Amino acid sequence: MSEPLSARPSATPLRPSACPGLLRIVPALDGGICRIKLPGGVITASQALAVADAAEGFAGGVIEATNRGNLQIRGIGADHDGLIAALVDAGLGPKNPASDDVRNLMLSPAAGVDPQQLFDARPLAAQILHSLENHPRFHELSPKFALSLDAGEGLAMLEHPHDLWLSALQVEGDTLLGFGLAGCPARDSPLAAVPVAAGHELVVAVLELFLDRARPDQARMRHLLQEVPVEQLLADLASRLSVPLMTGPAVTTRKRAPDKANAHIGVYPQVQANLACVGGVVPLGRLTPSMLRGAARLAEELGDGALVMTPWQSLMLRNVPTARVALALEGLARAGLLVDAGQALAQVIACTGSAACAKGLADTKADALQLADCLQRHSVARAVHLSGCERSCAAAHTAPITLLAVSAGRYDLYFHHADAPGFGQLRGRDLTIEAVGALLTADSRSNTDD
Repeated sequence: MSEPLSARPSATPLRPSACPGLLRIVPALDGGICRIKLPGGVITASQALAVADAAEGFAGGVIEATNRGNLQIRGIGADHDGLIAALVDAGLGPKNPASDDVRNLMLSPAAGVDPQQLFDARPLAAQILHSLENHPRFHELSPKFALSLDAGEGLAMLEHPHDLWLSALQVEGDTLLGFGLAGCPARDSPLAAVPVAAGHELVVAVLELFLDRARPDQARMRHLLQEVPVEQLLADLASRLSVPLMTGPAVTTRKRAPDKANAHIGVYPQVQANLACVGGVVPLGRLTPSMLRGAARLAEELGDGALVMTPWQSLMLRNVPTARVALALEGLARAGLLVDAGQALAQVIACTGSAACAKGLADTKADALQLADCLQRHSVARAVHLSGCERSCAAAHTAPITLLAVSAGRYDLYFHHADAPGFGQLRGRDLTIEAVGALLTADSRSNTDD
């Protein structure tokens, strides 16, 4: 057993949160929730089987794919220690129990195999995760404090905001690591850059600077930036590094090229010859144990023995021989995953909703199925997010189309617009799912720009 349960941290955290972890199960209407943080989204086939067994043995059999590439078990019964012990025995717990909350580093699910990557992000990611786990002071970070590392992959989630984001760029033939605070590569240019070799040093310095400057009530980088000018933070950061910060126009005016839409669905080529990634969407983010077991078997039979969970609530097999890609697609579909971006349900996400969340105003999962069925009948597939309340738990970024519940079965309809705050432009109030389906179908026929 990796760690005794008595090793679980008992002290009150400096920046407490209601977020679940592996060692902290939080209550919901349908039972407890346990969040399993996966390094780079990777889970071995044997670990996936352990999750499936735990979901059946200690909970109601509901496994969720999160929008940060992790897994959750819902509906956990009274035997919390039994569930935790089973997951820890499978190697899914933190190496240091005090670090369970802060292992929040997002990578591309194709890190190390992406044909567009400027470098293999995995060694640097391992260094960062090691520091998050073993640097005692970093355990003071909020469970919501998050980092992302983008090495220029074509398959990368660029829209999720992070407290610290790192994004590779090339300047005069050199590969650098640009970075930003409280934003994301999709909309922000880097504040500065360092050589890739200094990436770990940069992360450690930024985290220590945040903890030096932020009060306990300032849980996120954006809270600190409300009081401390970014220029002041950069000057302080520069004094802590052994390399100079690069801040010329070639860095600070750079915009990251957008990722290819739906690249996580179906077949994605690898930089390695004759190998490919094969991905399938988890319908509405919900995995059954049988689905997870089926995917794990495919990973062993056709891939490299591991699954990668993605920030799009999907999973991927990696290192699949191109001659066996068709078998992988068939197998994922047979397991219940969605492997065609033209499937309406593959484009719809929904939070837990009123069926399992006290804050939810509508049964978003059931309504999402109804909407997807309507859109599918009209051969329409559009990226839609159904949120049971304004917290937007299912989407860390603003979706192209958002349905915000106002009561059971009724929603306000928003279309994302760069100049509109929040969910975007309000296009309809207090609509039924039938009315939403009719509007989206008609809009899809008249407007192809969304």
